[in-house]
Amino acid sequence: MVFLLLDLQRATHATLQRLTTDLADLRLAPSELNALANLARHPGGATVSELGAAAGTRPTTLTGILDRLEQRGLLARGPHEHDRRTVVVRLTPDGSATADRVLAALADLERRALASLPPGAADDVAAVLQALTEAAR
Repeated sequence: MVFLLLDLQRATHATLQRLTTDLADLRLAPSELNALANLARHPGGATVSELGAAAGTRPTTLTGILDRLEQRGLLARGPHEHDRRTVVVRLTPDGSATADRVLAALADLERRALASLPPGAADDVAAVLQALTEAAR
């Protein structure tokens, strides 16, 4: 039996460790790197629930991450323009610059990892990851 989830967990830890090392000058935890990268993919901002779903983090866990990033001036929270009860998280200019560095490091690592694989392999991996995500819901 193949245990892709164990391989996925090992790969996740290894890549997060690499990113944390490559971006050590930012002094951000892996969970903070993850939050910034995912928030960068929502240019207009995201609700805490949306960001939690994108980052694979529970809203209660995400709150502490967002608190730390907000204290560092990398993001701001504010009311949703159509629903004042909903909080929207947005990158600040410093947060956008930091997120751009995180995304560039992610892209570089991914490019190096995929360089030796045959064409189309990344699409296959993406399909497997999507299937695992759906099965876990």
